[in-house]
Amino acid sequence: MWSDRIYRLVIFAVCMLAFGCQQHRPNERDPLTKIKIVATTGMIADAVANIVGEHGDVAALMGPGVDPHLYKATHGDLERLTEADIIFYNGLHLEGKMGEVFEKLARLKPVVAVAEEIPGGMLREVPGFQGAHDPHIWFDVRLWGQAVKGISDFLQEYDSAHREDYRARSEAYIARLDSLDKSVRQSVLEIPETQRVLITAHDAFGYFGDAYDIEVRGLQGISTLSEFGLRDVTELVDFIISRKVKAIFVETSVSQKSIEAVMEGCQQKNWNVRIGGSLYSDAMGTAGTAEGDYIGMVNANVKTIVESLK
Repeated sequence: MWSDRIYRLVIFAVCMLAFGCQQHRPNERDPLTKIKIVATTGMIADAVANIVGEHGDVAALMGPGVDPHLYKATHGDLERLTEADIIFYNGLHLEGKMGEVFEKLARLKPVVAVAEEIPGGMLREVPGFQGAHDPHIWFDVRLWGQAVKGISDFLQEYDSAHREDYRARSEAYIARLDSLDKSVRQSVLEIPETQRVLITAHDAFGYFGDAYDIEVRGLQGISTLSEFGLRDVTELVDFIISRKVKAIFVETSVSQKSIEAVMEGCQQKNWNVRIGGSLYSDAMGTAGTAEGDYIGMVNANVKTIVESLK
């Protein structure tokens, strides 16, 4: 683990090196040369890949099981970011420890925060933090479609030679997202209304709850950087018992210890809640699996939630 001082020095050195590299401005692009694109999360990389097709090479920095709230770029990551033509990241402080990197690289090349392209009125506010918004926009499939459109609009402007390809590919992908959204809504109806309560380790599923009429409670706040204590556990245990919740969920990118503490608290009060399964929250599944792309990840989550709560 690097000290913060060494980390800042490496950021400075890599970014200074980048100043000496020739930039490819949109109007100077060779249409036969693939665009080098780096995205922070798998969800963003998947969206970009669906739009850019054969015109770009897309890489994700954060793989399966990686928590973006805690992620700190490695030296190799900084080199990849420096060599990229375009960088896409989520924004809204999801990648909290990488803000300084993006700020410096934005002086050299396009660095696009996909969540910040969405109108503020469509974003969830964070209680107690005026002006702060929940970054987990991908859990509302319709809202994620807005992010996909924003990515497409940017690529159409950046690489105008392939504008029509990007437009057609994004329209086809958004149509698939519309079908996914309808499927999620239909599946959630299988859960009795009184049982539509989703308990997770951190508050990543707020957009999902708002979009699909499920009450959501997380032990931690919207970021896993936030701390939780005995009082938080006790309050959540009391809520679970009062609502007769049958199952609670762990997350693939968050330690199970917090949810296990909640389950033990329920058992001590004679309520036998179980772990209903593992949900993909801030990272997708392994590449090449059904859960390794955005649509497959959402379907896997919904199946786990519905089967455990109905």
